[in-house]
Amino acid sequence: MNILAASLLIVGLQTVVGAIPADVPADATPAELVDRFEDPNVPTLRLAKQLDIAGRLVRLGDRSVLPRLEHWLTDEDRHVRGNAAFVFAGLGDERGLRVIGDMLTDFSDRPEGEGIAAASSDGRYHVSQQIEADRYYAVHLLGALKNPRAISLLVPLLDDPRLNYKVVWALGEIGGPTAIEAQDQSDDLVRCLRAPSRHRREEGFVPK
Repeated sequence: MNILAASLLIVGLQTVVGAIPADVPADATPAELVDRFEDPNVPTLRLAKQLDIAGRLVRLGDRSVLPRLEHWLTDEDRHVRGNAAFVFAGLGDERGLRVIGDMLTDFSDRPEGEGIAAASSDGRYHVSQQIEADRYYAVHLLGALKNPRAISLLVPLLDDPRLNYKVVWALGEIGGPTAIEAQDQSDDLVRCLRAPSRHRREEGFVPK
C-alpha cells in the first residue's frame, strides 16, 4: 500500500467512524445494534457501518451482547473479525485485544476480504495485499480503542515500513507519556503525522 493510498484510507476511516448510519436508529438497543452488525444485506460501506455499530455497542457498555458476537472472532474476513474484537476489547474482554494482536502477526493464506485500497496492476487478487490491508486495519482498531495496553502491540511495528506511519497515528490516538515516548522512536518519514500528538502532549492529554 503506497503512502497516498494509505492516507486516503485513513481519511475515509476517520470520516465514517462515529457517524450514525442512516438505517440504524439513534436510540437502537444493544440487541438491535447486534442485529445490524450481523446483517449480511449491507454491502455498501459494510465495514464502516460495522465499526460504527461496534463503537456504539462499546459506549452502551452492555456485555450481554458478547455471546452473540463471539463467533465473529474467528470469521475468515479479518476486517469483520476485527470489528467484533473491537467490541470485546472495548467492553473489557481479554479476547478482544488478543484477536486484534493476532491479526498483526498473521501472514497465513486467506480468501479475498475487505480493505484493499487499490486494485493490483494486473487486476488479480494477491493474498499479500490482503494481508497488508488486514494488518493495517488492526493498527487502526488499536488506535480507535485508545487503550494504553495496545502500546506494547504497536511499538514493535515502528520498524515495519509498511505500517509505521499508521502506527504513529495509532499511538497519537492513544496518547499519554508512554505513547508519546514510543512515537519518538519513529523516523523522519513518519514524523509529519505526529502533529495531533504534539497537541496532546501540550494539553497534558490523558486517555480515559
